[in-house]
Amino acid sequence: MEKSEIQERVVKVVCDVLHIDADMVTPEANFVFDLGAESTQSIQLIAAFEEEFDIEMDEEAALSVDTVGGAIDFIDKCLGA
Repeated sequence: MEKSEIQERVVKVVCDVLHIDADMVTPEANFVFDLGAESTQSIQLIAAFEEEFDIEMDEEAALSVDTVGGAIDFIDKCLGA
């Protein structure tokens, strides 16, 4: 899967879970500080990414990812594993 497709799908999931506009979701955006994610939403994001990409994520490692770009890279690695 191309990284651009991963980014597109990550943006969609983030918008759906956090109820925000896509223009706010940039690779540099921090989930907590820029996008307002709360701890429960972080868990929801992980579950939504797992469902969207049909992957299993290490929850502890996934929770350490703090930016959208980091999530894209993390998911890219999960897909390539």
